[in-house]
Amino acid sequence: MEIDLNADLGEGSGSDADLMPLITSANVCCGLHAGGPGEIARTLQLAKSWGVVAGAHPGYADRDHFGRREHNLDKTEFLALCLYQMGAINAVARAVGSTIRYVKPHGALYNQVCREPTLANWFVEAVAPWGWPVVGLPHSALAAVCDKFHLPLIAEGFADRRYRPDGSLVPRSEPGAFIDDPEEAVEQVEWLLRERSVRTLCIHGDNPHALAFAQAVRNALLTRGYTLRSFA
Repeated sequence: MEIDLNADLGEGSGSDADLMPLITSANVCCGLHAGGPGEIARTLQLAKSWGVVAGAHPGYADRDHFGRREHNLDKTEFLALCLYQMGAINAVARAVGSTIRYVKPHGALYNQVCREPTLANWFVEAVAPWGWPVVGLPHSALAAVCDKFHLPLIAEGFADRRYRPDGSLVPRSEPGAFIDDPEEAVEQVEWLLRERSVRTLCIHGDNPHALAFAQAVRNALLTRGYTLRSFA
């Protein structure tokens, strides 16, 4: 009856200060798909002040598409992309007296490593030096690779996104990809906990309804007897 509530923060959405008291884990943007060094430091300090666990949130260096356009990189480029971001946020965390405790890929990077075994292997290879738990979709290629290399995979569910029958997310480009009603989000959370055995639930920080969603989901979980605690 413990569950983690996470949010993607440090992306310049303007809602970080309001969301931070409601969550237990913060996926902090590593500065390439959005944000920057100053934003990383401020978000880490904010998380520390609220006792929220911080994780690295690396994505593609594609600000025009907010890291949500898929890319085809070779292994050297892919590893460099991931290592650069994880190394940078780890250094900033140490400088402000914080600690990075897990990693969750962002946007298109998340979708690709959850779907494609080769990219999943490369991503796990990049994470291995830190040994951080990885947040991702259950029953995905990423989950299988993490299990193979004995790296913890934290099964994640999304309160504000709809799912395909195979457990993947409906692409953002398709109609009905988003849930707009907080009550519907709570219903989906109940399904995710019951059928998907997720350990952490995500609220997208750039969602215009992020604050309402986070409040509704948090209240529903507490009412049902769950304890909100970070997996890390």
